[in-house]
Amino acid sequence: MTAPERDKYVDWLRALSLIVVVLWHWAFTILQWKPYGPEPTNPLGFTSGLWIFTWLLQVLPLFFYVGGHVHLLSWRRAQARGTGIHSFVWRRLRGLALPALFLSGAWIVIGAVVTYTFGVDWMWRVVLLVLSPLWFLAVYLMLIALLPVALWLHKHYDVLTLIWLGGAALVVDVLRFRYGLEWAGWLNMIIVWGLAHQAGFFYDRIVLLPRRYDIAVLWTGLFALFGLVYSGIYPGSMVGVPGDKWSNMAPPTFVIVALLLFQIGVVEVLRPSMERVLERPRWRRLNDFINRYALPLFLFHTTGMAISLGLSWWLFGTLGDQIPPDMKWWLERPIAIIGPLICTTPVIYLFGRRRAPVRQTADKDAGKSISSEHG
Repeated sequence: MTAPERDKYVDWLRALSLIVVVLWHWAFTILQWKPYGPEPTNPLGFTSGLWIFTWLLQVLPLFFYVGGHVHLLSWRRAQARGTGIHSFVWRRLRGLALPALFLSGAWIVIGAVVTYTFGVDWMWRVVLLVLSPLWFLAVYLMLIALLPVALWLHKHYDVLTLIWLGGAALVVDVLRFRYGLEWAGWLNMIIVWGLAHQAGFFYDRIVLLPRRYDIAVLWTGLFALFGLVYSGIYPGSMVGVPGDKWSNMAPPTFVIVALLLFQIGVVEVLRPSMERVLERPRWRRLNDFINRYALPLFLFHTTGMAISLGLSWWLFGTLGDQIPPDMKWWLERPIAIIGPLICTTPVIYLFGRRRAPVRQTADKDAGKSISSEHG
């Protein structure tokens, strides 16, 4: 039996989501050096109006959405081969958790050695900054562990599950903002991202919708974003900004549900054009190459960034950025990714390639060209 051809657009969206996160961290992290160590911020707190670009550049809702589709597709194939749900979930958890645990363990050891050997108390802050982008992997692992529940809800309640999750996210925001129950907000770490993941179960149905529905989804999400942001309750930025009374991401608010709708509409409207582009041999090779290294790049990109900043301090004595960022800082943004990229590449070569056997096994199981545990 011939394996079905993979959805190149899904491959592209998944890898693109991770690449955008990496480039954002490399290019737009402003590092301030305080007495207690490095403190990151971003340029949105020092500019006016640029937050609107986060409606496209905050791509984690899209990543969870595509991941939900891939998990459902892979589960159906595994089920057809006689694989049990618990075995399937365990294999997914192991494939994603092991490299993340390896990276975390390595940095904890480095932090301990540097701290106790050289008395550098702020080294633990460096370790925290390097590992902090892995928070979403922890949420992702939790969603994988809850996959049996998500599949049961999808089977028995279909689209009602999305409505219930969206309503629950809104109720959590009411408890948080109206009644001051800040702890309740953290429930949305599972509810909101669980909704995005569950929405991926409807991917095939969404693809089959007429184009006018794609446009309708886009405008529905856009109007919802506009109304929620300009209600004065929610910040406009989809990432944390210094000075905002709270963040739409930590923990996520109902605004992220609107952002998910908007981004689903955008990628479906762009689908016909992008599918034609991805059929070209040069773009197809680029797509395959990016997918091969997207997850290792994400895992190790802050390690490479830390190495790059350390070398810059050692060679040139420069550490920390201009606050607020000046024109020179903005003009240097394309160049800012070069150092971290150069320093991340050997780390991927030394450690990322060890994942190859896992990736090949997953490709065979899922009928895809990239590691199924990426999604």
